[in-house]
Amino acid sequence: MENQTEVHEFILLGLTKDRQKQFILFILFLLVYVASLLGNGVILAIALAEPRLHTPMYFFLGNLSCLDIFYSTVTVPNMLNGFLIENQTISFIGCLTQLHFFHFLGSSEALVLGVMAFDRYVAICNPLRYTVIMNKWACLLLAGATWCIGFFHALMHTVVTSRLWFCGPNHVHHFFCDIKPLLKLACSSITLNLTLLNTITGCIALGPFFLTLLSYIYIVSFLFFKVQSWQSRWKAFSTCASHLTVVTLFYIPVLSNYMLASAGGSSERDMIITLLYSVVTPVLNPLIYTLRNQEVKLALKKILSRKLFSGQT
Repeated sequence: MENQTEVHEFILLGLTKDRQKQFILFILFLLVYVASLLGNGVILAIALAEPRLHTPMYFFLGNLSCLDIFYSTVTVPNMLNGFLIENQTISFIGCLTQLHFFHFLGSSEALVLGVMAFDRYVAICNPLRYTVIMNKWACLLLAGATWCIGFFHALMHTVVTSRLWFCGPNHVHHFFCDIKPLLKLACSSITLNLTLLNTITGCIALGPFFLTLLSYIYIVSFLFFKVQSWQSRWKAFSTCASHLTVVTLFYIPVLSNYMLASAGGSSERDMIITLLYSVVTPVLNPLIYTLRNQEVKLALKKILSRKLFSGQT
């Protein structure tokens, strides 16, 4: 079918047109982006370099850090560029590519968080069979499935968005190409797009969320009814604290942005919510796991001391 698109490029309006605010925001988000790359890079390097951390929990944490690096890279450099130029344009193909990778990485991250909750459930509630259930091939299969589901979920949205007819205007009220701001500009029916956004994307977000909720209900029940020692309960639950914090920071804004989505929502509200889970959360994740996880802190100290010792010799 011949492409009916008349608009061949879009203008991203960004967060603000105030030049003074743009300069401040450029510095702020540049620092946040660098911190995100360094923090997640360190977590990924530790998970690969330290043999003690070659476990399912840290394998999935490495996947999460990898996703966070790519996830923030999809939007932040483009946003930083928008602060420096007056009219930031993006081609139709470039817009669809950005949309695809944003939803590919975002949905994969949601699924990885659900898998991490299942991993904690098996480790705490069924420790004797943990190495059997969460064996090497099971971990690789679960990780591969999350990335594949995320990719094809994003591909679905990319394809149906590419079939829309854009006849103008071409001003996108966002700092990157997301589905909802693009639907506001479409001149053809967006019923299918909104249906897929509310159902499929809703399931991608709600599925892992309910899996996480169910896993922690079982974990809490197990700790209170099967484990007698308060010290053992606290030790077991402390391994889940970092994951629970990350889940809260990620799922709440995602669910509020994509559940019961419509094309007429507030652009400013959508941008603020998107900033939370696409820019702020990736920089907080490594801090949460480093500050609250004793094993990660010990591994980091070990690697740093090894580097310092080798440097002195």
